[in-house]
Amino acid sequence: MFSGMPVVFTGMLLGEELSQAYASGDIFVMPSESETLGFVVLEAMSSGLPVLAARAGGIPDIIPDDQQGKTGYLYNPGDIDDCLSKLEPLLYNAELRETIGRAARTEMEKFDWRAATRKIRNEQYNAAIWFWRKKRAQLSRPFQWLFKRRLQAPKVL
Repeated sequence: MFSGMPVVFTGMLLGEELSQAYASGDIFVMPSESETLGFVVLEAMSSGLPVLAARAGGIPDIIPDDQQGKTGYLYNPGDIDDCLSKLEPLLYNAELRETIGRAARTEMEKFDWRAATRKIRNEQYNAAIWFWRKKRAQLSRPFQWLFKRRLQAPKVL
């Protein structure tokens, strides 16, 4: 299928070698039909590579239907024609590869450590505010009768 094309099958890579492989790539193809999450897809998108992956496991959560053709492509598992129809435009159109790669990187930046920390901080802050507002209302409830009585007490002259 890929004879005569600049395709490299590397096997497992770690650390600097992995970073260099992503940096030197033009397209990332993930043919696995049994990925539960697909960290390699996240890594490739974070590296600015357009991704073509089988619609399986957790991959559709990473590249949802509304992002098809924007941040990557999914093909139906086992459907080689579907795979090739999405791969060929990427192979022959450098501008498309760059556009999708940039969009993928931008999408992944929404989930970096700063964004994740900000989201957790905001959720925790809002939960704390809600808790103390509820607690304040509960604590003031026993004294409400006193405030009502004071407001309704007749004036003494």
